[in-house]
Amino acid sequence: MFTSKRYFWILGPLVCLFLGAAVPAQQNQNLAGTAFLLDVRGVIGPATSDYIQRAMARGSAEGAALIILRMDTPGGLDTAMREIIQDILASPVPVVGYIAPSGARAASAGTYIMYASHIAAMAPTTNLGAATPVHLPMSGRLPEKTPPPGEGEEAGTLARKAINDAVAYIKGLAAQRGRNERWAEKAVREAASLSAQEALEMEVIDLIARDVPALLKRLDGRTVDVVGGEMTLQTTGMTVIPVEPNWRDRLLAIIANPNVAYILMLVGIYGLIFEMANPGFVLPGVVGTISLLLALYAFQVLPISSAGLALMLLGIAFMAAEIFVPSFGALGIGGVIAFVIGSVILLDTNVPGYDISWPLIVAAAVSSAGFLYMVLFLTARSQQRPVVSGREQMLGATGKVTAVSEDKITVRVHGELWSAQAREPVILGQRVRVIELEGLVLLVKPELEENLHD
Repeated sequence: MFTSKRYFWILGPLVCLFLGAAVPAQQNQNLAGTAFLLDVRGVIGPATSDYIQRAMARGSAEGAALIILRMDTPGGLDTAMREIIQDILASPVPVVGYIAPSGARAASAGTYIMYASHIAAMAPTTNLGAATPVHLPMSGRLPEKTPPPGEGEEAGTLARKAINDAVAYIKGLAAQRGRNERWAEKAVREAASLSAQEALEMEVIDLIARDVPALLKRLDGRTVDVVGGEMTLQTTGMTVIPVEPNWRDRLLAIIANPNVAYILMLVGIYGLIFEMANPGFVLPGVVGTISLLLALYAFQVLPISSAGLALMLLGIAFMAAEIFVPSFGALGIGGVIAFVIGSVILLDTNVPGYDISWPLIVAAAVSSAGFLYMVLFLTARSQQRPVVSGREQMLGATGKVTAVSEDKITVRVHGELWSAQAREPVILGQRVRVIELEGLVLLVKPELEENLHD
């Protein structure tokens, strides 16, 4: 027979499971008429990809009805762009690529994202296009004329491969979304661009809307093909929720800046070098370790050149070796040269906004060279100073007799008490000069000018 207590233990977990399942259902119901608005501004990079991925995952989990990517971008990294497109293609929630506000653009990587979106829209006086990959041999350009045999053939082949790959990729997106494939190829091969009205007429985009409310009004009743089947949009009266980047995305955006990552790496390496040269300081080691780990994380998501990084590390190692193994500047000068060359080729991309500024490279090189020069100058100066330790330091030094007995004389030299022997008689308080050192016993002789008082 079941008691009330037994009923509690049986029904309690069932009630909790029911409530736990009901909460997401209620949450989804609340967001069924909600659109997430994501702002994509500036260069597209790892932080942008992470921000969009998290927002889209949240929208899918919470049952949002629409995701709007409001873009104003000059382009960005190929890897980040492809990650964003993969998320869009796999999204069960319709994604609207929207170039806004007026005067905005979606160039290069932004054009690919527009083609991948379920619906492509633009505000008036905006433009898109110029989708030619910028990371190409020969400064991103195909040879204007056929080079002589054996000259530029490899570079031209690599450039053609990159162009053909980009064309195939954007044409595949255009075919999936039913957009203009011929212009997509032209945007890649000829870096063509279109205004909003031209894009609409050429079926590159689906509609023009001056702002988000107008966009929602134009979207109402449209049918889109998403993962899981077709869906008819019901956007009348839809609530728009702006989704801001979280602290992780903001931190990634900061450290993924090539200049910041470059500085973090320098701080990390020099901090560790200082800690190893002066064990026990702790702070340089702690700061250096944290900075180096952040720099390595940034380099993990940035397209860096392994040769450039190796040259930088080799240059720093040479400059550090000059301090411990003086080579009359050979190691130091070679280290500065390797450091500068490595800094120039460190980032394996030509994307605007993802390069290391020349003033920063020059400042870092000059600072390193200045520090090296200071160390070498101090080293050379110290070699010219008289010896202040060992046997040479004692010979010729003067002191004063502090104790005299029949078999022992004690003298104070350089603040230390020494046992001594004298060739001539000495008295207490007399000034003497060291003429020889035998083991730990000084051989002294009286000074010509005696000073018996302190």
